[in-house]
Amino acid sequence: MSEKYTTSADIVSYSLGRQMGDQFAADPFDGINPSAIAEGVVDSLSGTPSPVSQEALQQAFQEINDIMQAKEAEKAKKAAEEGEAFLAENAKKEGIVVTESGLQYEIIEEGTGEKPGAESVVSTHYHGTLIDGTVFDSSVERGQPAQFPVNRVIAGWTEALQMMPTGSKWRLYIPHNLAYGPQGSGGKIAPYSALIFDVELLEIVS
Repeated sequence: MSEKYTTSADIVSYSLGRQMGDQFAADPFDGINPSAIAEGVVDSLSGTPSPVSQEALQQAFQEINDIMQAKEAEKAKKAAEEGEAFLAENAKKEGIVVTESGLQYEIIEEGTGEKPGAESVVSTHYHGTLIDGTVFDSSVERGQPAQFPVNRVIAGWTEALQMMPTGSKWRLYIPHNLAYGPQGSGGKIAPYSALIFDVELLEIVS
């Protein structure tokens, strides 16, 4: 990189293009054409008129949007079906407790301290995965506990934390309606995804 781009203008120019590329890579569509993207940037900067009519542009955007929405809907349907099947089988395992809401948990370590209330602020270590084992968030991996109010997290966490004595470590199996539901979260958690968390309640901060 230092040999190819040496001036500040070149470095910033490349970085801007890289940022644009990262955005497309995070949410791509089938048939994305990097050469056409680059040509569009060049034409814009040079003042060259667009070879694409506004009507054709709107039609193409609508077509790609419809395709992407259909794929997202299929992805959400698959996540819901897989999550329901996983939780149904998991509930049969020894040591799994299923609450009235549908939350499932197992006790890995039982603490002896106080249980937090809904208004409490707690300090926890956690490790969150999808049901296929993909890690999407982990304070354990970051090496830094997280603090938050019990009533400001997903419903599955709010319910579980109020049952956990401080010092406990539980594994939570959370159905989508107690997690991020039809919205999902970011690019890692699809809509209707069931989630698994290892949660260690370190202390009640306040």
